Amino acid sequence: MRHLKSGRKLSRDGAHRKALLRNLVTSLLEHEHITTTDAKAKELRKVADRMITLGKRGTLDARRRALAYVRKRSVVHKLFSEVAARFQDRPGGYTRIVKVGVRHGDAAPLSVIELTDRGETSRAEADLKRERRVKRQQQRQEREQQMPTTGPTNI
Repeated sequence: MRHLKSGRKLSRDGAHRKALLRNLVTSLLEHEHITTTDAKAKELRKVADRMITLGKRGTLDARRRALAYVRKRSVVHKLFSEVAARFQDRPGGYTRIVKVGVRHGDAAPLSVIELTDRGETSRAEADLKRERRVKRQQQRQEREQQMPTTGPTNI
């Protein structure tokens, strides 16, 4: 029986699972949103919330504990300077999981996990995507106008 045994094994041994979660939390804090499977996202939420709580503490001990888990020093700096400041008044619930469908190769359920207060970065990314899309549409229309419209050729 699995009484009082929390957490998912994710079909990995302990060391592999720990390495996976360390990489995932580093990527999440660096990019502020990632796409992964539902099970990994649910496990990542626990670790990411703990890291943000360490960032909110802001002590030397908390910084050392975060450095022991997160892979990049630059991400720890971002966590303690930017991310912790955004969540200072929030008592928990720092991440959001949104289900986005299934993966084509193996039909695994996929989710996007993101920080709830992404701030200006999400708006900037959305604006950039919108600008790129409009630019591509304009280029496509220009190409269509330049192409001569000829009927079928009789050979």
